Parts: sequence; C-alpha cells; structure tokens
Amino acid sequence: ACLYCSEARTHGSERAMDLGLAEDHFSRPVGSLVACDVEHLEQAIEECKRLILELPEHSERQKDTVVKLIHLRLKLQELKEPEEEEPNLRVLLEHRFSKEKSKSVKQTCDKCSAIIWGLIQTWYTCTGCYYRCHSKCMNLINKPCVRSKVSHQSEYQLSICPEIGLDRQDYRCAECRTPVSLRGVPSEARQCDYTGQYYCSTCHWNDTAIVPARVIHNWEFEPRKVCRSSMRYLALMMSRPVLKLKEINPLLFNFVEELVEIRKLRQDVLLMKPYFITCKEAMEARLLFQLHERQHFVENDDMYSLLDLIEVASGRLSCSLTEIHTTFAKHIKLDCERCQAKGFVCELCKEGDILYPFDSHTSVCHDCSAVFHRDCYYDNSTTCPRCARMSERKQDDPPDVKDVFT
Repeated sequence: ACLYCSEARTHGSERAMDLGLAEDHFSRPVGSLVACDVEHLEQAIEECKRLILELPEHSERQKDTVVKLIHLRLKLQELKEPEEEEPNLRVLLEHRFSKEKSKSVKQTCDKCSAIIWGLIQTWYTCTGCYYRCHSKCMNLINKPCVRSKVSHQSEYQLSICPEIGLDRQDYRCAECRTPVSLRGVPSEARQCDYTGQYYCSTCHWNDTAIVPARVIHNWEFEPRKVCRSSMRYLALMMSRPVLKLKEINPLLFNFVEELVEIRKLRQDVLLMKPYFITCKEAMEARLLFQLHERQHFVENDDMYSLLDLIEVASGRLSCSLTEIHTTFAKHIKLDCERCQAKGFVCELCKEGDILYPFDSHTSVCHDCSAVFHRDCYYDNSTTCPRCARMSERKQDDPPDVKDVFT
C-alpha cells in the first residue's frame, strides 16, 4: 500500500528519495526493510513520523504508515542491540520453553503484555502450559509452569468464588504482589472467579473460562473472568477425570436427567468390557479404543472430567456414547458367536431370549453375576438358583486335606 496521499506527495517525495525510502520501499512486504545502517533508519523513522501527521487522520494509509514506523523502530533497536544466537530449548521454573519459528505478529507476551513481533523478535512458548514471552523477558519470569501444578495437584477449587477480601491481600496482586486497588490507582484490581482473589492487569487479562464449582453446584456453564494462571490451569485440567459427582454433589443426578442417562450408559460399557477383553475379534477390531479419549469410561462409572459435564449439557456426549453403546451391543449380540455364547437364560422362568447383563430389562445377581429378567428377579422370593447350586456343591465337595488338620 502506498504511504503517500496526494497531499503529502508534493511535500515529502523528494526528501524520501534522498533517504533511499522511495514509495516501493514502504510497499514491500513486512520484514524486507533494507535501510543500510542506523543513521538511515533514524532518518526513515523521522520521515515516517512526519508523513503520519500529514496524512488524513484515521485513514488506511495513516494506519499502514504507523505499522511501518513500528517495524522501523524495532529494526533500529535490533541494530543497536544485536541479539546473540538463542538456544532452541530453555528450561526455567519448570517451564520447557521452545523457540518459535512462526512469524505471526498476533501473539502477546505473557510477561510484559506487549505484542510479539515475530518477524524480528525472538520468542518462546512453553510446551507444557503454552506460556509465551519475548526472549528478552525470559529472565523476568516468576510464574512456575502450570502443568507442574496439574501434575502435583490434580484437583479443583470447588467453592464458588472464595473471596477473602482485598484487604487480606494487603491491597496487592495475589500473584506478582503489585499494589492494586478497586479504584484503579495505581493499578486496577481484577477478581478471578475461580480463586476469588484479586490480581493486577498484567496477571489478569479479563480472560473467561467455565468455572468447575459453578458447574458442580449450580449446573451453570456461563464463562467467568479468570486470571491468566487460572485460565491455563483450567484448560490443562479440562479433560482430567477428577470429579466424583456422587460424593461432591449427589443431588445433581436428581435434577439433571442427562446425567442419569450417561451414568446408565457408562455402567453398561463396564458390563460389556469383560466380553471384549476375552474376545479375539474385539481385540483385533480395537473396539474399546473408541473410548480412548475417555479412558476413564472403561475404568469406572463415577469419575467425570469438566469436559464430560460440558458435553453432557450440550448433548454431544449422549449422542456419541449412545452410538458407541450400540456398536458394542451389536458385536456381542449379533456379530460375534463367541460373545453370544456368553449370554444367560433366565433360570427363574426359563423362557425368553438370551439375556445379557447390559440389557435394560434385566437384573444381575450381585453375588454370582447371573442374569435374570428384572420382573422375575424382583418377584422371586427365594434365593438365586445359581447361588444355591454353588452353595450345594461346596457342601458336597470333600474337605481339602489341609483343612482337616487345621
């Protein structure tokens, strides 16, 4: 984009040509600035500043000129303070910083809150918590990697916005201890809805996130303002199954019908699991791998991640888990002869089709795992026939030799 409007062309073109800053110089792609030395760059900066004043206010050409001025100043800084070759990997406060190759200028330094000009500035990203910063800001970092906190303390704060008061914080940021106040002097105090504490504008950028405590207690999913460290912590914890709902808030199942449906589907999956781990065809087809993103679904039926609850509320989890449930049941009841052979006949009525423990109309004996029609099981006043047979066998079997002498 040409930097000279018709009004500025007459007054500035000759001086620009003298400086080696013809129109095509400014029109080149960002990063191709070719001023030969510091002196020429300083002159180019002054010329840019003059042109900004002459161009129409708020025009696109003026905005483009401002961007070019920023690049010229950064290039000048680079020439005055040449940077040494930066290492590709740096470790600091449990962060593992990797040098970025991206030339995007849309990133922001998490330390100084300034834009990262990837074209001419070296910058790093932590591979654990995605903390971004300039190379020059590395030695100023005082926040440890959030991923280490996730590894050592995989649990949520489950009180809703547990505020202790700004006075209890000595009117200082809870993280960097910068003086703050509610009046914004010397720095605005911003509350984090997750921790309940107050932070300065450098540590709290008004990012928003879904707060676990509000989900668990109120089934509320509206994003709330949180500090930077809380935002990263919540993002890293999102898919971790650390919420045991029946202990934290068992009444939630009385008010959220979708949770009851998901619990039943998960219980069925656990009943299907023994079929698959003893079935060669199921192992080759890797059926259980369909739940690899939610491995806890094949381990228990009571632990949930925050992501699980978000998808329960949106309806996505019910759809995906129902589809998987249908695939599993089809393999056991229709596709695989070996799995079909592990079905049960109701020994109470000795009628009907082959039964499986995950069928909706069945009941399972807690002692021997035999399967019966639900109506037959609850109408029957005697003991489980299978349990009775097993008890008789134990009485008829001769005692072990060791038992005789003990």
